[in-house]
Formats: sequence, structure tokens, C-alpha cells
Amino acid sequence: QVQLVESGGGLVQPGGSLRLSCAASGSIFSINAMAWYRQAPGKERELVATITSGSSTNYADSVKGRFTISRDNAKDTVFLQMNSLKPEDTAVYYCNANIRVVGLYYDIDFWGKGTLVTVSS
Repeated sequence: QVQLVESGGGLVQPGGSLRLSCAASGSIFSINAMAWYRQAPGKERELVATITSGSSTNYADSVKGRFTISRDNAKDTVFLQMNSLKPEDTAVYYCNANIRVVGLYYDIDFWGKGTLVTVSS
């Protein structure tokens, strides 16, 4: 039906950068808000950043000034540019999108399977 596939995770040294991507595909009529969440080992999943269909953004205090969320509506893709990475940013990062599926009259939240980001020297 609809799939979200993340990419771009990996191992990076403290102070480094990574860019995550998440592409939505399938029977999509429209995409509303998109977001990135993360879950560190032993912790609950937390919201990192959101972006509306009009590209208004919001960030968790812990990543403000370091992370930037953006989207390409033509490609149904959301990005997360992560700079000045810290060891505490280590987590599995999940993409989330609120989507109107073709043929339905309500919106559904879809999730990707996650991509691991490890910040370590």
C-alpha cells in the first residue's frame, strides 16, 4: 500500500555530519506532515523534528541549531541534515508521515523501519 524507506544512517565521529533520507511510495494521494523520531537504547522513542506540507518546521530542543528537516514534495521525500553530531545522538532514526491514501477519506500515520545512527570515536 504505502512504504517509507529510510537511508543514510551509519557510523560518524563526534562533530561530524550525516544526512538521512526517507522516501514514501505507493498509493499516495497526498502527504501532510512528515517527521523524524529517534529511539536510543533503553529509552523511549522521541520526536526529533517535524515539517508540515507547507514546510513549517519544529525541532526538539536537544537538536535545535544542529539538525535541519526539509522535504521534496515532488519526490515524496523528507530529509534530516544532522550536523555537529554528539554521542547522545546515537539512536535508530525513524521516519513518520501522515498520508492520505488513494481511495480513502481519512489520513493514516505510516512509519519506516528505521536507520541506525552511531556517533562514536
